[in-house]
Amino acid sequence: MPRYLLHRLLMMIPTLLVISLIVFTIIQLPPGDYLESYIAELQSQGESVDPQKIAFLRQHYGLDRPFYEQYLYWLAGMLHGDFGYSFEYDMPVTDVVGDRLILTVLVSFITILFTWVIAFPIGLYSATHQYSWGDYGLTFIGFIGLATPNFLLALVMLYLANVYFGTSIGGLMDADYLDQPWTWGKFISVLEHLWIPVIVIGTSGTAGMIRRLRANLLDELQKQYVVTGRAKGLPPVKLLTKYPLRMALNFFISDIGSILPSVISGAEIVAVVLSLPTTGPMMLSALQSQDMYLAGSFLMFLAFLTVVGVLLSDLALAVLDPRIRLQGGITR
Repeated sequence: MPRYLLHRLLMMIPTLLVISLIVFTIIQLPPGDYLESYIAELQSQGESVDPQKIAFLRQHYGLDRPFYEQYLYWLAGMLHGDFGYSFEYDMPVTDVVGDRLILTVLVSFITILFTWVIAFPIGLYSATHQYSWGDYGLTFIGFIGLATPNFLLALVMLYLANVYFGTSIGGLMDADYLDQPWTWGKFISVLEHLWIPVIVIGTSGTAGMIRRLRANLLDELQKQYVVTGRAKGLPPVKLLTKYPLRMALNFFISDIGSILPSVISGAEIVAVVLSLPTTGPMMLSALQSQDMYLAGSFLMFLAFLTVVGVLLSDLALAVLDPRIRLQGGITR
């Protein structure tokens, strides 16, 4: 295990370096840069542009340097905790994220808990009561959840929350707490506004997880070792939890690789519809405006979380499932 862990950690270094080069290259592919987009916006509004000021800004931000110099400067800064400067917000990237990162983590973490708490018992019941009325009913609800677009459900829930509960979701808190330090009252206000985004974002994930857990558990329940254990008189609950349920949970663990980056990125489209002050809309805006350091930092952070999540899921799978080995080769 220590040797395998060290090998994986060392492999993360070249992996992230390659990803950083790809990310920076893709961000630089569109013609122009943020300043050219800014100039075009000012000219469309009929405002004049001072060429000397633009040249100074281009030199100040290093946009006049060759591609490789800009990349090395950005990479060296990240290694020292400096993720660059956001042109659009006119401040360092670390200051731009601020409360948005806290709110994104809070929304995503509660959504994950909501998804697991709802999906796990329903999937377990549906698999152990196959073809019952309860199984049919839950399956039908699951299909509705999979078929309903999140942004459409967001619009419906936004209307219902405003009409029947008097709650405006935009901002994720009351207007009095916007741009204010965190207090107990601000935290309570966030919790009051949080239930709509959690339901909207978690609906499709819950429905998909129910279907996967049901399918995996049904597959395990039909295997020979379960039939043998049942024939030996093992109690149904012990027979279910000792082996089949553990094997069926493999996909829960393997999802860690995608769950970790989703904690930071959030549901971008839903966040735009509900006007949530999370990092998703900020990342979309940074990509559209070619705010390369802000967009690149977001993408690199997501890549880092993905690599870490895959490592954690591999280690957890090896602990959960004895059939999985960290070393290759044939076990005799």
